[in-house]
Amino acid sequence: MTAKKFNFSAVPKQGFVQVTGEDGRSLPLYDSTAGYGFITETSSMPPREVHLPQIAADGTGVTVREAEFMVETGFEADHYNRYGFAFRIAAEPGAYGIRVRTTCPAEEVTIAVSAMNTERLLTLRGAAWDAAQLVKVGMVPVVHKREWIFSYVNGREFIDIELEPKHLKVPVGLESIELIPLLINRRPIGELPVIYLLGDSTVKTYTFDEAPMSGWGQVVHRMFDPDKVKVINYSMGGRSFKNSYWEGRFNDILMTGCAGDYLFIQFGHNDESLDEYRRFGRGSTEESYERYIREIYLPAIRARGIHPVFVTAMSRAPGDAAEGHVYTCSFVNRKFPDIIRRMGKELNVPVLDLNEASIRYYNQIGVEAVTAIVMSIEAGETPGKTNDGTYANGHPANKVDGTHYKEALSKQFARLVVTELYKGAASGDTRIGEPAAWLTEEVLSAVTSEDWSNIFPEMAVDTTTGRGAYYRNQIEKLLQLGILDKDSNGCFHPEAPITVSAFSEALAKALDLSPQLLPAYPEVLLTREVMGVLLDDAYHAKFKEAPKFMTDYNGKTLLPGDPGYDPNLDTGVQGLTYYPLVPYENLLDTHLLSPEYAAKIKDAYELGLFRSEKGIARGKLANGLELEPLQLVTREKAAKALYFMWVLQQPVKGENHVLPNKQI
Repeated sequence: MTAKKFNFSAVPKQGFVQVTGEDGRSLPLYDSTAGYGFITETSSMPPREVHLPQIAADGTGVTVREAEFMVETGFEADHYNRYGFAFRIAAEPGAYGIRVRTTCPAEEVTIAVSAMNTERLLTLRGAAWDAAQLVKVGMVPVVHKREWIFSYVNGREFIDIELEPKHLKVPVGLESIELIPLLINRRPIGELPVIYLLGDSTVKTYTFDEAPMSGWGQVVHRMFDPDKVKVINYSMGGRSFKNSYWEGRFNDILMTGCAGDYLFIQFGHNDESLDEYRRFGRGSTEESYERYIREIYLPAIRARGIHPVFVTAMSRAPGDAAEGHVYTCSFVNRKFPDIIRRMGKELNVPVLDLNEASIRYYNQIGVEAVTAIVMSIEAGETPGKTNDGTYANGHPANKVDGTHYKEALSKQFARLVVTELYKGAASGDTRIGEPAAWLTEEVLSAVTSEDWSNIFPEMAVDTTTGRGAYYRNQIEKLLQLGILDKDSNGCFHPEAPITVSAFSEALAKALDLSPQLLPAYPEVLLTREVMGVLLDDAYHAKFKEAPKFMTDYNGKTLLPGDPGYDPNLDTGVQGLTYYPLVPYENLLDTHLLSPEYAAKIKDAYELGLFRSEKGIARGKLANGLELEPLQLVTREKAAKALYFMWVLQQPVKGENHVLPNKQI
């Protein structure tokens, strides 16, 4: 590849193609033979109209002045057109340094490359692609005086340079364009290869303020040998093939990655959005979904020497599924997994079929177990939040969210992904032989033996299916952390009562407290009122000030455009408070409390540590009216309370899969 330079001014420049004619006004339309020219609509999907008759040449360059803009009311940030003009340059797939010189101050004009939203990308300087702020944004345009500089990986046979005025009736113009080919990144000696992950909220890495939501991309790295490979997760909620491209996320990976790295891509859920006609929407038709893969993603990935791997999107699990429901593929209107399978064969890309594997797993464990480990939330289950505020009193959307899920399921999806990877390699698919060889010895053994007990020792025999799975997510996390335990047969006994001392010891572990800091109570089976007292004791021993779950995210609603807003999450009741919806004075059975415990129980209740268990349900924003103080606490209910306290003391923006003292 050679550099390509174009001059639009009347003053010739050495080494530049003179675009305007001798009269200074002839503006050539794009001709693939010539390899350059102006166009009347851009390469976006659907195409964006740009203006040709309005362009004028004044000797300094070519300029345009727009008398009106188009904007869709209510979707001003997603669908607008300030028209302007676009210049197309024949350019084979690969990376380019792009330098645009304008006739006006560069900040007065929006310059974009091939339908990207570089105006938004400018706002991401110093930001991160992930929720935990660990994967920093790298490729951001540099704007200085009359120059605009950007590095871009092209997948098509051409590049469009688009200019739009920011203000009506203010002329903006183009003096020159330079395209400088960039070399493929070669991995430095001694540096590990990387598996990059690019997907949506089902692949995303979540933080503690979003607990218990999890994505398979945040735990799959545990399956790989850290001495052989790094795994970097670029995934984020609300993303699709379309918006991961136009926001620059995909470009950032390709400019960062080295030849020989791998890119695992899973999109489908947000591509179903019915906003595909909007300029900066996220949805795709089946046709445009295929075109993004064929024309934009694959050629660009391969031009950088990176190996693509497709992952089909897992099926959504209907939250209202009744007992006996048989799970089938949720992609019925736009059959994106089918397209991925077909295009994998056609374009020689390995496919890890998580969609089919997810359906098998759902039907294997059954409706009760599946519903428990998708985002089914009841009051008192987590202090985490969604866009509309806290989950502490139940799900704001008053539904079971069957698209998103908890860590108990993310681990299983990670297992299914690497199982697909290993089996594909074992069947002779050399395209994925290398990443399969990077799996740990323990994972390779688990895949071949189908015994995953060494990988997931926290799984209990009696909490993976049926009624016993109701609090599976909390139980597995507490077993994983060593806060609770199983018996010698691998059973947890979720409905068995727990003793006061066992709960007190577990509570101290959950909050990393010395057991001596918690007062001793008579060693009997734990009642709800004694649990409430212990929770109150532990809270005051641990916290010198209220955690951010109680303050920063209390009654707050995130709206589109706000930092941290996830367009893929359900919306519901807004401005929810963390604290119980039912005032303590409205409870019906506080007279049953032991007098010596009453003050602490009231404090624990008003702190949101201890809530009614009667009258609540998964998928409901509901609080009960009875504390049932003398009722015995089962091991699963203890796990629910312990998990809540464990999350409460975590850093809100810490990755919620990380284990104490282990960066895994």
